[in-house]
Order: sequence, then structure tokens, then C-alpha cells
Amino acid sequence: MTAPALQLTVYGTPGPQGSKNRNAAGALYESSAKVKPWRDAVKSAALDALHHDDAWQSIREAVRLEVVFTLPRPKHHYGTGRNAGVLKPSAPKFPTGKPDTDKLLRSTQDALKDAGVLLDDSVVTDTTAAKRYVLTGVDTLRTPGAVIRVWRLTDPSKEPTP
Repeated sequence: MTAPALQLTVYGTPGPQGSKNRNAAGALYESSAKVKPWRDAVKSAALDALHHDDAWQSIREAVRLEVVFTLPRPKHHYGTGRNAGVLKPSAPKFPTGKPDTDKLLRSTQDALKDAGVLLDDSVVTDTTAAKRYVLTGVDTLRTPGAVIRVWRLTDPSKEPTP
């Protein structure tokens, strides 16, 4: 497998983008307050990574995007009293509730575009995304965030395997 064109580790609570609400004046706004901080965190991590690459230009060709989102476990997954901090046996292994993976990808792709990693999010032709809890598998972090990899797909013989 070839090396990714860019690999980032982003810290912060991943925020979904896509659902909108209307205020009293009828204007649309994001329903999740986590969208802006998440997009800012992704953009900042990308800009930091690209800061040392003066030759970097926004990717115009097809790319594969791989993201592993690390989400915090809800408090009700843990015991109380003397079992505080101990994961309950009934706690699910995977985060199957909100936020939706596709909405997390949407906010992340838009932030990568805003940072100049991608010319547009339409260049993403292949995606792999996973939601995991903190420290529960490969590429999960100690705190909420994400590991993001971007591969250029210009040479089909060197495409990463899914």
C-alpha cells in the first residue's frame, strides 16, 4: 500500500453536519453546536500539517478518504459508587447512536476543503469511516477526535486496499 498524501490526528469532539433548524426569523442554522468547533479543529490540524509543505496544492484528482472517529462513551455506560469508572457489562462495544457517520464525514470533508487539502469535497471518490469509543481499537485515540488519511488515486496500480 502506498503512503497517504496526508495523515492527521485531530483532537476534539466530532460534530455532525447536515441537520438544520430555523430560528424565529426563519434563518437556517446548524442543529449541532459541535459542528463549528469540530470543523475548526480539523482545519487547524490540516493547516498545521501543511505548514511545512510549501509545494502543497489542493488535491484536484480523485482521493480515498479514511477516517476513524473516536467518540466519548456516555456516562451511563459506567457504574456508580464503588464501580464508578468501571464499564458496565451491558455497555455496547460500538457507538450505534447519533451522531451519524455520514454527517460526521460531511463536516470533516468540508473542513478539509476549507483548509486547502481538497479542492472540493467532490474529489472524494472512496471513503472508509468508522465510529469507535475511546481506546477500543485500531486508530482510536485516548480522547475524542479522529485519525484522518487522504490518498491520491492517480495510479490505479497503487491504490490502497480497503
